[in-house]
Amino acid sequence: MNIIFKKDTWQEIYYSLRNNKLRTFLTMIGVGWGMFLYVSLLGAAKGMENGFDKLFSGFATNSIFLWAQNTSIPYEGFPKGRQVHLHLPDIDMLKRKIPDIDYISPQNSRGSFTGTPGEAMSKNGKTGTYSLTGDYPIGNKISEKKLIFGRYINDADVSGNKNVAVIGEEIYKNFFDAKKNENPLGKSINIKGIFFNVIGVFRVKKGGGFENDQTVFIPLSTYTKMYNAADQIDMFAIVSKPNVDVNSVEQKVKLELKAQNKVSPEDTNAFGSFNLGKEFKKLTGFLTGMQLLTIIVGTLTILAGVIAISNILLITVKERTKEIGIRRALGAKPSEVRNQILLESVVITLSSGLLGFIFGIFVLMILDIATKGQDSFPFYNPTVNYGNVFAAMSVMVILGLIIGLIPAQRAVKIRPIEALRTE
Repeated sequence: MNIIFKKDTWQEIYYSLRNNKLRTFLTMIGVGWGMFLYVSLLGAAKGMENGFDKLFSGFATNSIFLWAQNTSIPYEGFPKGRQVHLHLPDIDMLKRKIPDIDYISPQNSRGSFTGTPGEAMSKNGKTGTYSLTGDYPIGNKISEKKLIFGRYINDADVSGNKNVAVIGEEIYKNFFDAKKNENPLGKSINIKGIFFNVIGVFRVKKGGGFENDQTVFIPLSTYTKMYNAADQIDMFAIVSKPNVDVNSVEQKVKLELKAQNKVSPEDTNAFGSFNLGKEFKKLTGFLTGMQLLTIIVGTLTILAGVIAISNILLITVKERTKEIGIRRALGAKPSEVRNQILLESVVITLSSGLLGFIFGIFVLMILDIATKGQDSFPFYNPTVNYGNVFAAMSVMVILGLIIGLIPAQRAVKIRPIEALRTE
């Protein structure tokens, strides 16, 4: 392929493209647009994936949130509409009977999603009504709190029924001097007439989390004593083991709890649940589908552009019939003529792809700047796998060579004498 290193070859390609500027430009748009779509859409899909990963960071995405409700079917002498409850001993029972469960975190709450009113709290004359949740330390593994002061509840707090509290940032701002960055650790707030020492302050990410920063977390054992709840639990957060079907775990848990509480196996109302693992799987499936669609659309658009290049080169060969005849008459070999046309095809294809790639990256940079700092919008760091881009570029060049063979063979078949007679 010494033709590649000849100056005359590149000069001829340059003059050929310059003499047909509009035609060359319109031809390049097809391939460039395909690469632009491939890069920008693939990068946008990755940006959405990164955004959701950031939004759900600190969450056990293979978890199920389950609570007790009323029965809807009479069963074993019990009437319809009976209130059922979750109990602390249910945790050991479920873990024993369902090995696919990794761990269970019980929670009791007032306010927030429970539908019950929040609890009045005060400090030095400042008052407010906020959500109150009794939790275990393991609850922080399911939904990790970003602590800006102190620590979360530990096992000693629970076993000792300690009056300690981890408060949300909004509560901290109400009860303490946030402008001076006042340290709240070791200081007390009044909850239902009982003083609690603040051991931590957490911040909730905007747009994410099941808690809000107007919530106070205290040991579950302390909460139970305050409200005389015995061993009753409002909600279980159940995390399945890795690579386990979360839907299967959810169904098994409900069946075991129905049997435990003498509820009909057909009763769909007795226990409510939210399957985060199922919803997260739908989300990841959507993102994967979006990336696959991007690859298909980009590839087909590139293919259409490459075919257009072949058609344009066929026209070019016809227009340059006399020129090719003169070259053949002066001793140019058929392989040189063929390689010249093929090289033109590759140059147009590769140049178009590079321009599409550059514009695609530029658009992704603009999107990244526009969405930076917007935590509620699931879009973060849109990147493109350069291996995928290189593969697409290689396929594009190969297609350009293959498609370019058609006009190249047409050029080779031109006989010098017939070409010289062409007007």
